[in-house]
Amino acid sequence: MHHFRYAGSNLHCESVDLAEVARLYGTPTYVYSAATMADNYNRLAQSLAGVDLRICFAAKANSTLAVLRHFANLGAAFDLVSGGEIRRVLAAGADVRGSVFAGIGKTEAELELALQSGIYSFHVESEPELARINHVAGRLGVKAPVAIRVNPDVDAHTHAKITTGKSYNKFGVPLKAAPAAYEAAAKMKNIQVRGVQMHIGAQLTAAAPLIEAVETVGALAAELKTQYGIQYFSIGGGIGIVYRDALASGAASWWEAQPADQRPLTPEAYGAALLPLLQPLGLKILLEPGRYLVGNAGVLLTRVEHLKRGAAKNFLVVDAAMNDLIRPAMYDAYHEIVPLHRDTTRRALVADVVGPICESGDCFAHDRQLQEVGEGEFMALMSGGAYGRVMASRYNTRGLPAEVLVQGSAFELVTARETFEQMIAGEKIPAFLK
Repeated sequence: MHHFRYAGSNLHCESVDLAEVARLYGTPTYVYSAATMADNYNRLAQSLAGVDLRICFAAKANSTLAVLRHFANLGAAFDLVSGGEIRRVLAAGADVRGSVFAGIGKTEAELELALQSGIYSFHVESEPELARINHVAGRLGVKAPVAIRVNPDVDAHTHAKITTGKSYNKFGVPLKAAPAAYEAAAKMKNIQVRGVQMHIGAQLTAAAPLIEAVETVGALAAELKTQYGIQYFSIGGGIGIVYRDALASGAASWWEAQPADQRPLTPEAYGAALLPLLQPLGLKILLEPGRYLVGNAGVLLTRVEHLKRGAAKNFLVVDAAMNDLIRPAMYDAYHEIVPLHRDTTRRALVADVVGPICESGDCFAHDRQLQEVGEGEFMALMSGGAYGRVMASRYNTRGLPAEVLVQGSAFELVTARETFEQMIAGEKIPAFLK
């Protein structure tokens, strides 16, 4: 569910007319709903109310300072995968004492930063990384808290580029190797064994793979609790979201808008499936959701440049591009595209929705049926709150888009649009070319 609705003929985010935002700040601009994030967070927390739960927002999904601060205010900790993300959380006025540091290539400098910042635990991906953490912690004269990420070899049945729990993925330690890895960790002078972790993939739409993985790694967690006194079991994130929205489909609800085999898990179904497996363990449970918390909480506003009528098809050219939202080009991802001003008297248009970048892959939708729109009108690409602005680039020397946060009837620019001068500020022409 989300707080983007038509009020009359105009699309609103909560109580704010999005056309007003587009006119004031220009396009492309990301707009986020604070109420949607809060609703998603609270529903997920309630769904697992029967266990000692900590929700760690996956900052890689959206690391805008205002978004991080909002989740910190809601009570979230963070799932972090770089030194930069640690610094972002700190810059947002939060701390990382309840947060975890994941990722397969942590540098010594990043490990040092995490330890000095008081990270709750490292999620360790390999034996060499474990040795590196032990070395850095020894240099600092501290003990590093760790949980080993266990790869259960479970198929998440999701997109190939976002599955993480199979044996051929680069993440984690194989289940069979985990006992030996924990035995080695327990013998290291500067390591404190604190938990166990798993994560099988993103955009999960069924409970069965999660149940299989939690049953498998949960059995190991019970053994580790007895052997090493571990405190927590992290079951990762991955709950899927709605990308086919009732706004454009005409369906009575967001649920009915989904193909029957792609209807995502609700938090309630997620909790009902996993609580019976987690409660008997008597461990703190960590969740690391990203997309679920912010995906449907954001849209990308864009302006129509013109309609190009070709011999084979029509092309609706907009000012947003693959550098602003890479998901369609990278994952063949679907995003609903709707007008900010809905007019049911207009004819339907079938067109490819494309950006101005000089790549054939700069396409948001193929043969999409839309309301006929004209030059200068505004549109919204829905479900853009996760892996949107955070994955943006400057390709074709296009500045990074602006970001706006809405709460009720209030809205504020939280990230200014990047200027050309900012883009080239770190560059110089060497003396031998002058």
